[in-house]
Amino acid sequence: MDENGDFMNERLWNILLDSFPKLLGYGIRVTVPLTILSFSLALVIAVIVALIQYAQVKVLRQLCRFYIWIIRGTPLLVQLYIVFFGLPSLGIRLDAFPAAVLVFGFNEGAYMAETMRGALESVSRGQMEAGYCVGLNYVQVMAHVVLPQAFRTAFPALSNSMISMLKETSMAATITVMEMFRQAQVINGRVYESLGLYCEVAVIYLLFCTLLTWLQRACEKRLARNGGVRA
Repeated sequence: MDENGDFMNERLWNILLDSFPKLLGYGIRVTVPLTILSFSLALVIAVIVALIQYAQVKVLRQLCRFYIWIIRGTPLLVQLYIVFFGLPSLGIRLDAFPAAVLVFGFNEGAYMAETMRGALESVSRGQMEAGYCVGLNYVQVMAHVVLPQAFRTAFPALSNSMISMLKETSMAATITVMEMFRQAQVINGRVYESLGLYCEVAVIYLLFCTLLTWLQRACEKRLARNGGVRA
């Protein structure tokens, strides 16, 4: 019995030692780029949507509110399935990776848009009036006065969104993206060590999130020295 237990423990350790570099490699090559690309798309969407709402452009503002309502009111998994499995019935076919980038980007963009809108509204209207007084037009005031202050305010929340997105990318496995969690499923299909492998992939996600948290704190300290991060 003890020999059998020792054999099983040795087998598990060998599996984990063999799988760790593979999982880490997929994390670096697929999970991290998927997170960066999706977050970049989400940030662009968030800024545009927030600016439209801030400017009170009536028709466009209603479209933005509709977009936020739809995205926030439906599950991310359903959105992934609609884009990857549903759109081909309309003749629109996307590879798994770009489909995941689009869905994650538009999904997180809706939440980040509300963060950015709140940050924009936290900037005093007197800042805009001061910008006009020195000869700046609306676009220049937004680009050089309002947005920089809004980004300082929104930075902690946006950073948290990126960390959440990193973890959410595991759902891309459901549409066959060969990212870190999907690779763990493939390995488990061969060796049947669910607990060990999924704990191992959880540790790697924790490692990535910890690194992002350290980077977030370093950036917050730098912003604080250069003008402050607003709570």
